[in-house]
Amino acid sequence: MALKKEKFILVKVKPNSPQSRIVENGNDITVYVKSKAENNKANIEVIRLFSKIYKSVKIFKGLKSKKKLLRCEA
Repeated sequence: MALKKEKFILVKVKPNSPQSRIVENGNDITVYVKSKAENNKANIEVIRLFSKIYKSVKIFKGLKSKKKLLRCEA
């Protein structure tokens, strides 16, 4: 039986950016997304970006905030 490796990541989201990317600066992680912060579009793009790194990604806290806590499984 394999154990799930769960990780919580605190990020700050910058919507309406020229390109989508994840930037680490020390312990801070900023996620730049092209989508606007309307109709959940920015949240979907954040999940899509982190899904390239992790198997499962969910927004644990901050659905309507620029600061979000992501729950990621490796």
